[in-house]
Amino acid sequence: MGGMIAVVALIVIIIIGSILSGNKGGEKNNSYRLYLHLALVTEVIEEYQNDIKSSDLRASAASLKGVLSNTSKDLTDYLTNKYQFKEKEIDKDFIAEANTNKDGLMAELFEAKINGNLDRIFAHKMAYETSLIATEENQIMKSTKNDTLKDLLAKSYGSLDSLYSKFSDFSETK
Repeated sequence: MGGMIAVVALIVIIIIGSILSGNKGGEKNNSYRLYLHLALVTEVIEEYQNDIKSSDLRASAASLKGVLSNTSKDLTDYLTNKYQFKEKEIDKDFIAEANTNKDGLMAELFEAKINGNLDRIFAHKMAYETSLIATEENQIMKSTKNDTLKDLLAKSYGSLDSLYSKFSDFSETK
């Protein structure tokens, strides 16, 4: 119960922080960061999905991977059309930050796997990552005037909202 309260408090802090930070970085940089975040969470899911014991949690992970893959493809198409996006042109600081986040997440999940509580930790971490991605998408939707970008992110945002509930409500006793 205390962990759930901490997660909710962290999400509230992140949302407030993103509101206060406003539109730092602009649409392009925020979209590039989102692109990297989608890729790192997809990699994590691919790494651990087969090790999850709960069939419900595996199904939720597969759904999340599908949403992230579709969003990534649509976002890549948008960025390519608008900014002539090339992955090698992403700011090295963005890449370093994304890799640091991925390495930390992978380490936590590896430890959970070794300790026999992967399902619970995976669900907790995916709820957290889902909320972060939704917050990033919301920030971009509020700051952009481009309807194409708003539409593709709104579709993803709605899917993430329902998946967040599945991860946050996960219980190994079900």
